[in-house]
Amino acid sequence: MAVITFCSNETKPTGQTTSLATIATHMSIEHNYKILLVSTAFDDLSLENCFWEYEKIRQNAVIDTGDKNKSVGLASGIEGLITVLNSNRISSEIIKDYSRTILKERLDILMSPITKSFNEYTNIAEYYTTILQNANKYYDIVFVDLNRQMPSKDKVAILQMSDVVVLNLSQKLKAINDFIKLKEKDEFYKRKNVMLTISRYDKFSKYNNKNITRYLKERKLISAVPYNTLLFEACSEGTIIDFIVKMRSVSDETDNNFIFLKEVKEASNDIIFKLQELQMKI
Repeated sequence: MAVITFCSNETKPTGQTTSLATIATHMSIEHNYKILLVSTAFDDLSLENCFWEYEKIRQNAVIDTGDKNKSVGLASGIEGLITVLNSNRISSEIIKDYSRTILKERLDILMSPITKSFNEYTNIAEYYTTILQNANKYYDIVFVDLNRQMPSKDKVAILQMSDVVVLNLSQKLKAINDFIKLKEKDEFYKRKNVMLTISRYDKFSKYNNKNITRYLKERKLISAVPYNTLLFEACSEGTIIDFIVKMRSVSDETDNNFIFLKEVKEASNDIIFKLQELQMKI
């Protein structure tokens, strides 16, 4: 149905991966969507670590092929998919066979490449667009965590094929001004399918989303994923699912966790609304 790519043009971490994991997890719990997360990272398990303890991410894990007599090791993840692709046997359904289940029938992840060779990684990166095109036929939503280290041509190809691009901003004047320059330099970022999200958001900052929206002359309030200590702990312990489920039971509207989840819900709804808006114009 849709490919949604999270990216950032800043050189330092912006909280992009955490925001993607949080929004996708919330969507998978609240909505009846079949969602795939795609990590394009090189030698980095940050996205996977949101769902499993770091030491257990690859350990003793297998891919569910649907065949009780056959299990496929994680070495057969994206590397395995590429082997299938090169043999012309790839299909939309087979993407699931090489992904790992997080929430049954709701949330899967195609994990980052196992290789620690950057040269091998750059070769793998060339296949992402084909894999995403096939995944998009099977899943309702495919979330892509776009790696800054990926070769430029492959990043551009993924951005060009994405239905929605979520650009992550930090609350710094330089980052905001850099985005203005980026829009002036690159027509791509003026497209209607490009939206902004502030990660690690601090509502007490001078650069809150209302002021940034006004400064950038955006017509719609920019969404935000607030900084939350419990969230970052959950993402380091592999317990983001439990965290989101637990936060849904908080009813005190003055509680920071209630406010956090409210912002996440609004960010999720903003993406869904953007998708619906774009589809209506097709």
